[in-house]
Amino acid sequence: MPHCRHRLELTGVVQGVGFRPFVFNLAKEYKLNGWVCNHTAGVTIEVEGDANLIEAFEHDLSNRSPPLAVIDSFIARRIECIGACEFVILPSSKSGDLSSTPVPPDIATCQDCLNELNDVNNRRFGYPFLNCINCGPRFTIIRDLPYDRAATTMCAFPMCVECEAEYHDPGNRRFHAQANACSKCGPAAFLDVENGSAAIQEAKSVIESGGILAVKGIGGFHLACDATNNLAVENLRERKNRFEQPFAVMARDIAVIRQIAEVSAHEENLLSSRQRPIVLLKKQPNSSVANQVAPRNGYIGVMLPYSPLHHLLLDTKPLVMTSANPSGEPIVRGNLESRQRLSGLADAFLMHNRDIEVVCDDSVVRTFENAEMPLRRSRGYAPLPIRLTDSNLSVLAVGADLKSTFCILKDHFAYLSQHIGDMGSLETIEAFERALKHMLGLFRVDPTKVVCDLHPGYNSARWATEFARRHGIELIKVQHHHAHVASLLAEQQLAPETPTIGVAFDGTGYGTDGAIWGGEVLIVKGNEFERFAHLRYSPLPGGDTCVRTPARTCLSYLRTAGIDWLPSLPCVAHYAPIELRVLGRQLDRDLNCVPTSSMGRLFDAVAALLGVRQQVTYEGQAAIELEALCDNQSTTRTYPAVIIPGAPAILDPEPLLRSIVSDLQAGVPRDQIAQGFHQAVATWILAACILARKQTTLNLVALTGGVMQNLVLLRLTLRLLRQAEFDVRVHRIVPPNDGGLSLGQARLGNWQ
Repeated sequence: MPHCRHRLELTGVVQGVGFRPFVFNLAKEYKLNGWVCNHTAGVTIEVEGDANLIEAFEHDLSNRSPPLAVIDSFIARRIECIGACEFVILPSSKSGDLSSTPVPPDIATCQDCLNELNDVNNRRFGYPFLNCINCGPRFTIIRDLPYDRAATTMCAFPMCVECEAEYHDPGNRRFHAQANACSKCGPAAFLDVENGSAAIQEAKSVIESGGILAVKGIGGFHLACDATNNLAVENLRERKNRFEQPFAVMARDIAVIRQIAEVSAHEENLLSSRQRPIVLLKKQPNSSVANQVAPRNGYIGVMLPYSPLHHLLLDTKPLVMTSANPSGEPIVRGNLESRQRLSGLADAFLMHNRDIEVVCDDSVVRTFENAEMPLRRSRGYAPLPIRLTDSNLSVLAVGADLKSTFCILKDHFAYLSQHIGDMGSLETIEAFERALKHMLGLFRVDPTKVVCDLHPGYNSARWATEFARRHGIELIKVQHHHAHVASLLAEQQLAPETPTIGVAFDGTGYGTDGAIWGGEVLIVKGNEFERFAHLRYSPLPGGDTCVRTPARTCLSYLRTAGIDWLPSLPCVAHYAPIELRVLGRQLDRDLNCVPTSSMGRLFDAVAALLGVRQQVTYEGQAAIELEALCDNQSTTRTYPAVIIPGAPAILDPEPLLRSIVSDLQAGVPRDQIAQGFHQAVATWILAACILARKQTTLNLVALTGGVMQNLVLLRLTLRLLRQAEFDVRVHRIVPPNDGGLSLGQARLGNWQ
């Protein structure tokens, strides 16, 4: 048989996933000699031996690779034999080229490690930081590539003799596991004066007594309390100044979750996946969870434990596990920082001495049509890249001000950051800059363009302007809803120039005419778009004041539609007569009124009209509670969805609002009206798309924007569009809300 030597170059998620140990053992299996090495661009392998065995080895590299590995490219070439007599793992190399390799996200504790955690005869029994090549922290501890212990926050913990032996044993699942540790040599947990297992027991006592515990996890701190204790939950709300926004809950296992919420087979798979996201589930009636966990909401966000520390902390009761941060600030990551920023929020601090290099908040998803719809893409998913259809320049896009993320383009990949937060505070901007510096360094990116939103008041746009000036690079501004559509097309791997009918419905997006858009039907092709149709403009008296006060928005919509402010309407009854007179004069004189076509504001207006919500304490609250009112309801009520032809066409809400007011006066149940309203919005979308198809022959429809998180609306819309034989796309990889906006910005910036 012929003897030869091959050099193999692999890129993709091939570091931090047990790939080198896999290659080592595979080479031994096929009796091949040579070496494997990590470097900044990926992995290089040289194998020497029988040609047929090398062919089988190369086949199995792709077909038997570790479950967490993703091979994006595989180049093999024959080279000269050198007479190698063994196979070795070489020290990692910082190659001089500017290539980069994707970084794996943090991975939930595997079953093998859980078995050890609970085995009294195992040396890692009860150890809160055990891990192996198949699980544990990755992204949040990596400081640089190649991925080796010295380039992580584990460098502070030299391995003991036993861990070192495991690390060098090809038959051990901790073979070359860079975060390998045990209680002798690894990180330790502590609570005040208590250490180790005593600290965890004392922490559990704090929760059992109704206290609030700050818990340092993998990607930052949580605030935890007993989810079944109303007083504890109310206390947490008061301290955190988060009065109604739902809290997430962590439960020990699926059996406990089933007592809290309804769980489908697909939802169970998501909950149990290695990403361990928060999954929005329909509430079980009369569960033991306190009403204050998710008030006036038909859904509750639930997750399973994803670190050994969480497993040790949880018993039969579910715990509230919410991001540890004062209102409006980023999540806390450091021990000293936690004492400073959380001193008024937590009664005790369960910490550890492994540094968090970069924060990474929990991901949030919901299911739709037995598939995943992300609402916040962060831990477990970031920074896995999104593969694109074409090669790209080095582009940085900075997203929006709410649900902030950034996106870096390089080669065929888009690296979307973890969730950063809302860019309304200096602390969040500083967190944004830390996360960006980290990822630019990891992926060896030197941006040639920076892309931001058109909105002149966005902090992200100001930051991008200064970044472009300081670095002498091009600044590109992209319209908000155009970026939403581009984001969906990118994740669907559609070519940049694919002509599309883009339906982008959300709360706020700065328009090219200076108005606030948000009910947009666009004809999109590459970096060009036409505003084909939009919701009729209505003034927002006081601008952002209306965002916080749906009653005010509703009165404006009624006045624009020529509908009287009847005292019996809930939105009218919310105000004193003198307040109504002042607001009426403001609208009549158009004082400090910003025109908007926002579909999100129309949802707010209808919620206020039905008496669902007159003021909000968090973004989207009115629309969420309106959706909950009609979820799983069926009604034969139909409302007019009028479109006035033109360029652009106008979606006119006046007949719809008149019909709703008439039904309210007639005593029609609110849930029927809410369902009828959602049906009317779906009918608007259908009518606008049919009109667009007639004029352009386009048949591809992209549904995007924050309003498309509403599953009642999405179900109704998809049914109508599919019946009309449209090719419809919805988000499955990045959020439809502003958390996915930076991906679309980056793509548009690359095309220009």
